[in-house]
Amino acid sequence: MLRIAPERRLGFVVPHLHAQYRAMLLDPEAARDEVGEVHAPADSSKRPAAFTPDSRQAWVRLALALLIGSIGSVGMWSVVVVLPVVQAEFGATRGAVSLAFTLTVLGFGLGGVATGRITDRFGIVAAMALSIGFLGTAYVLAGFSTTLWQFIAVHFLIGLGTSATFAPLMAEASHWFERYRGLAVTIVAAGNYVGGAIWPPLINFGVQSVGWRTSHIAIGLFCAVTMTIVLLLLRARMGGDRVRNHDNAPPPRVDLGLSTNTLTALLCIAGISCCVAMAMPQVHIVAYCGDLGYGVARGAEMLSLMMAFGVVSRIGSGFLADKIGGIRTLLIGSVAQGVALLFYLFFDGLTSLYIISAMFGLFQGGIVPSYAIIVRESMPASEAATRVGIVILASVFGMSLGGYVSGVIFDTTGSYAAAFLNGLAWNALNVTIMVALLIRARSRLALA
Repeated sequence: MLRIAPERRLGFVVPHLHAQYRAMLLDPEAARDEVGEVHAPADSSKRPAAFTPDSRQAWVRLALALLIGSIGSVGMWSVVVVLPVVQAEFGATRGAVSLAFTLTVLGFGLGGVATGRITDRFGIVAAMALSIGFLGTAYVLAGFSTTLWQFIAVHFLIGLGTSATFAPLMAEASHWFERYRGLAVTIVAAGNYVGGAIWPPLINFGVQSVGWRTSHIAIGLFCAVTMTIVLLLLRARMGGDRVRNHDNAPPPRVDLGLSTNTLTALLCIAGISCCVAMAMPQVHIVAYCGDLGYGVARGAEMLSLMMAFGVVSRIGSGFLADKIGGIRTLLIGSVAQGVALLFYLFFDGLTSLYIISAMFGLFQGGIVPSYAIIVRESMPASEAATRVGIVILASVFGMSLGGYVSGVIFDTTGSYAAAFLNGLAWNALNVTIMVALLIRARSRLALA
């Protein structure tokens, strides 16, 4: 039944239909009540028990999501560790073996879209169960591979298996929180960095102790068992009959006046541009230090420092996003990333590079998770996982493109200076898009 209520602040009567799509509401508390009344089922006795965002139950779910994400992120780190020994065993070139990482990234990006769609339709439990099956099976197959092409091909499945632990899981966690949504999303995203800190030394120990084949088989069995246990605990916390239910998810609260397809396309362009810029230091800092005469070991230390400060950045950006919103948070991170890239142009001393690398990690770590926050703030919950997956796919493409283009520029010019300038240009495109979205959001708010 259509309910007409007076608008307290504007002084005229409006119909309260689809309140969840109204942007930056003047009375958010009242709007939440209105949404509940509009969507209440005719037979309330059949309605599942309501889940309260930001509750203790939400934090328990988040802890389980962080755990399963940290375990499942092994797919992004293992090939980097075993690359030299695999190359030696098959007598292949470094470039040929590196194709395994390329296929892992490809599977990760495409899998994020596919598992995101599955999450929106059937729930995160179904998507995660499918990914666990791929991940466990793929690692066992990698351990039994007899040729290099088999080892390379199976890493596409490893990428698929890892995919649900990032974009879909971030989107799902955003449904569990309202006040601390930004923090929740970035905590889940930090699982990838946590895995990056834990898995490489464990895998290296396994390779040295029992060989890379046995290590891969052990990883597959371990991930299949432990991730299944954690997933069952998560399913129990969510309720077996409500794992696909988005009715209790907080509604969008930002109206940009754009269709979801248009906004997704803009975020994809922004994701590509910021990640092309981001890839320059992340992919080439080790080689850059070697060219400067500091040695690749120093570059590896800078990369580790960059990743460590990236964890701090991800958590900190979550706190910031809860205060000022995803668009502003991403804009701040993008501007700061540009400043760090500019510093790389003017300072190349050893101490300076350590400091700038730490700054770069601190500035860029929260950028990618901010896209998930923007999607959730601006789009319906029922589409969030798919949309986040698409944007993350674009950012993965940007990282790949940025690493490649920077290498080509170096080969052409004999210096990384032009590559840093190229990164600054792409970063400026990202800043431009974010400024345009921020202006549009403010203008829509002024008209509300």
